[in-house]
Amino acid sequence: MKLIVFSFLFVNLSATWAMTSSSNCAVFGVGVLGTSLCRQILDAYPKAEVTGITKTTNRHEEILSHVGGTHSGRFHLCTSDQVNQKYENVIFCAPPSGFEDYAGAVKEVIDNVWSGPENKGVFIFTSSGGIYGAGNRQSITENSPVADPKENPRVARLIGAEEVVRAAGGCCLRLAGLYNLQRGPHNFWLTSGKAVSGGPDGIINMLHYDDAAGACVAALKADPDQTRGKNFLISDGHPLSRKQICEAALQASIYQANSMPEFLGSDDPLSNLGKAYDGTFSNQVLQWKPEYESMFSYFRQHQ
Repeated sequence: MKLIVFSFLFVNLSATWAMTSSSNCAVFGVGVLGTSLCRQILDAYPKAEVTGITKTTNRHEEILSHVGGTHSGRFHLCTSDQVNQKYENVIFCAPPSGFEDYAGAVKEVIDNVWSGPENKGVFIFTSSGGIYGAGNRQSITENSPVADPKENPRVARLIGAEEVVRAAGGCCLRLAGLYNLQRGPHNFWLTSGKAVSGGPDGIINMLHYDDAAGACVAALKADPDQTRGKNFLISDGHPLSRKQICEAALQASIYQANSMPEFLGSDDPLSNLGKAYDGTFSNQVLQWKPEYESMFSYFRQHQ
């Protein structure tokens, strides 16, 4: 099926979108990000069917309440041991913490849940910008070196999973730190009563959960020839210091009884510096931009 895909630089008259209105799609891992993603896919594709795959049925009722509504009949939930078909498009959203062999879990989903690139669908893996390790205020892009996996077990797990995805023809979305009103570093820093172990000026890159899900939808819509085997760096483009993150959250009515925490700094000088993500390439290829320009703009809406 031929569709017109608009680019920032040109119009490609021969590109085919990975996901069409009649495609089926599976989201593996239906936490906060996966729930938002299921809802956004159903909104973007009124005829598509989406299956959310979870480890257990414990949260199925809650997930249905967040995704349901007008999507009744097009949204399905099952556990990973109940999957009995393959899907054209698959998004893997489950975090490393739930698996002993993260790369192995991703490969199992690729082999048993995804129908493969030959069917013109895509496999999207939500990775993390943490794969780049600590920084010294330098600008980070999709092609920047990742951290040494020998020094960081979490990075090693991400690198292993990404390698499996790219080898299979999937793409990796390296996400900035995720947040919403009550999730993210701001919530812990403002409500725990504990001092923050890091300098107030250390830079952190952030991304709202809904914007992370929106970037995944953009990857579904993109020309698969432009995404296969690629890494994308996704953030709101406005890195903030730890102190600024707290200042942004303190705008919201839910935190107005709280006060700025104490910052202890760190013996690790890199922890007091941080890094700034530059996702210009990713934004252009995916034709995506965040709904929430920064944490300041988001929390301003919740005063």
